[in-house]
Amino acid sequence: MSKRPILLATLVIAGIFLVFLLFAVLLGKIGSSSDLVSIGEKIGVIEILGPIMSSADLNKNIIDFRDNKSIKAVILRIDSPGGAVGPSQEIYNEVIKLQMKKPVIVSMASVAASGGYYIAAPAKRLFANPGTITGSIGVIMSFPNYEGLMEKVGVSSVVIKSGKFKDIGSASRPFSDDERQLMQSLIDDVHSQFVEAVSLGREMPAEKVLSLSDGRIFSGRQALKVGLIDELGGFQDAVDYTAKLVGLDDDPDLIYPEVEKPSLFERIINSTLGNIVFETRQHWKAGPQYLWTGL
Repeated sequence: MSKRPILLATLVIAGIFLVFLLFAVLLGKIGSSSDLVSIGEKIGVIEILGPIMSSADLNKNIIDFRDNKSIKAVILRIDSPGGAVGPSQEIYNEVIKLQMKKPVIVSMASVAASGGYYIAAPAKRLFANPGTITGSIGVIMSFPNYEGLMEKVGVSSVVIKSGKFKDIGSASRPFSDDERQLMQSLIDDVHSQFVEAVSLGREMPAEKVLSLSDGRIFSGRQALKVGLIDELGGFQDAVDYTAKLVGLDDDPDLIYPEVEKPSLFERIINSTLGNIVFETRQHWKAGPQYLWTGL
């Protein structure tokens, strides 16, 4: 008989725990799902922050918003110096597909340069602050050279290769004239792709884009004068314009993609080593980049 009260108490405690657990799970889902907390027509906001190293997450968000019928327009909030060429081009292509289905508006924050500008180009309207750094239409590719250091410490490199260009970019020797010419032709081709993308996206003659695409940066006010953006204004100005464009109220619902929260360890690492990791990755990352290196 004495065991029954203990068993009953255990069951009651377990039941209370399960109820609280279910309640917490439901709250988490409601808090993380934009469609559950907002009903009706909305404006989607996708933030593109920091160097563009990958396109997977951003393109998933773009596709999700493109297919979401309750989202009538999308604002791209860009604060990025650009990054790798491949991911920038992949995002650009998805922005074009999104623009074909619903309006895409760009709001530039502190920086929307090089690849950051590349992905903005096909949008319907581009907003920038007067002091936003944008432009930097160009390509860069850098190679370290440790030949002098290796000679000082008595280290040499022996290479066996199948063709004269197979070890192009080796850090143990300088470029030959043929290698430099080959790499320049590659950079020129990737640069022409950038010019074509901006010309198409901005509906601007390629000759005019080419005259602006020597890698120079522009302030938002300068960019407006040369036609790289459409209007000076901040994020709220972009929201107001978008709401009016699609016939929503002055205070529309803004929907952001769900974001996985980093662990405490990841947050500590990012806050303490983020810049070091980024610089290291940039020095060792292969391939040409649509990147403004002024940060």
